[in-house]
Amino acid sequence: MLFNKLKTKAAHLIRGASAEEQAHNFLINKGLKPVCRNFRCKHGELDLIMTDRQTLVIIEVRFRKTDRYGSAVESITRAKQSRIIAATQMYLAAGKTDCPIRFDVVAISGNGRIDWIQNAF
Repeated sequence: MLFNKLKTKAAHLIRGASAEEQAHNFLINKGLKPVCRNFRCKHGELDLIMTDRQTLVIIEVRFRKTDRYGSAVESITRAKQSRIIAATQMYLAAGKTDCPIRFDVVAISGNGRIDWIQNAF
């Protein structure tokens, strides 16, 4: 039983890393420049941090195999948004920046569709 749970968790992490890589490459092709990946702090994790011209962009990557329990975009609750904002404040505290900040979402569905939502929250 424990082995199956670990196996399921490992598969979940692999899918997540694959979705992040797919989103990263997609955004680079759209002209964004990478700054940081998987910034972790006590408030959570920032999946991707990139720049779009003079704007610092914090990107949440979501993958859903199916929409059975809601879409990838719908899975970003107010609580998740609050954790992302708090983690962003921690990231910014480490280095001074006076550029504009934007929060984007890249939602990837099981059929490979990528939705990029700029200024998502």
